[in-house]
Amino acid sequence: MNKKLIRVTTISMSLDVLLKGQLAYLNQYFDVVGLSSGGERLSIVEKRERIRTIEVDMHREINLLADVKSFFKLINVLRHEKPFIVHSNTPKGSLLSMMAARITLVPHRIYTVTGLRFETTGGFKRFILKSMERITCFCATKIIPEGDGVKNILIKEKITKKPLHKILNGNINGIDMTYFSITAKVQEVADSIRDTNAIFTFCFVGRLVKDKGINELIGAFVKLREEFESIHLLLVGNFENDLDPLSDGVENLILNSKGIRFMDYQEDVRPFLAASDALVFPSYREGFPNVVLQAGAMGLPSIVTDINGCNEIIIQGQNGIIIPPRNVDSLYAAMKYFIEQKDDLVNKMSANARPMIASRYEQSKVWKALLQEYQDLM
Repeated sequence: MNKKLIRVTTISMSLDVLLKGQLAYLNQYFDVVGLSSGGERLSIVEKRERIRTIEVDMHREINLLADVKSFFKLINVLRHEKPFIVHSNTPKGSLLSMMAARITLVPHRIYTVTGLRFETTGGFKRFILKSMERITCFCATKIIPEGDGVKNILIKEKITKKPLHKILNGNINGIDMTYFSITAKVQEVADSIRDTNAIFTFCFVGRLVKDKGINELIGAFVKLREEFESIHLLLVGNFENDLDPLSDGVENLILNSKGIRFMDYQEDVRPFLAASDALVFPSYREGFPNVVLQAGAMGLPSIVTDINGCNEIIIQGQNGIIIPPRNVDSLYAAMKYFIEQKDDLVNKMSANARPMIASRYEQSKVWKALLQEYQDLM
């Protein structure tokens, strides 16, 4: 009988999207169980990945009463399941599951650090978030930073003294190069999205929140429209005003400005990337952003900020450009540069984008490397 592996995320969307395909692959070698909150998506994961799932309600934000209930439920689940490995990769789910796994004496407790929320906070909240990371790392037997940027911050902020090493070149799941490609069907949908009169189309994919740099992006784009009337911006994502609201008036600009097209959340982002000339991703903090990998696989150059993950995926001037975060003037200048250099340097970066992603982040290589990490524990 294969040894039992429990993969934990706070919300089932992470199991469904971030770990798509990986769980089915690992289930050939381990008895994989997916554990998360959110029953409807869990059933989708269970059928597609051919694994068993367990629902434990967990909240992304701090909620002491609910968190205590989740913690004790996790203890009961782990006592019953008796896994060989518990592997987690989202902040709240990782904190609760690593503590529960330590209490129940799970032999191997792996924490993949995908992003550090305290980077963009201050005061008491920063103290709380850093303390949560320290506790999670203390309870884990193995810590995997998703990239070198995350590793360096863990060391700099003295979060843990345990050994830290990423999987291959970084990222939690790699990129499916077959799926993220411009097929005839994807191109057909892309043609229906793209405005043929646009001289340049930028695309942003992600949550429309302050930490993703949306305030700066809208400010830069509105200014650019005064010089280039035939440029467009596709915004693919949803607002989260309860967690990280935008500045006053920015949502109204998104919904009512010429050239800005709010596309809401989309299950399949490929047609929107295919309908664009470049990805613009001015985030304040990341672990290792999947959308930059996806855009590159689709042949798009990217404008990204000099933060974790982004500055590892993008090599300056080869498959995109890197600018300072939280700087609307730098973002404006970079976007203007892309428009003016579309037929020269931007086309060259576009040609480089897909091969550079394939050589470093192809999915099957990441899965095999992770499997080896597990098998080494045996």
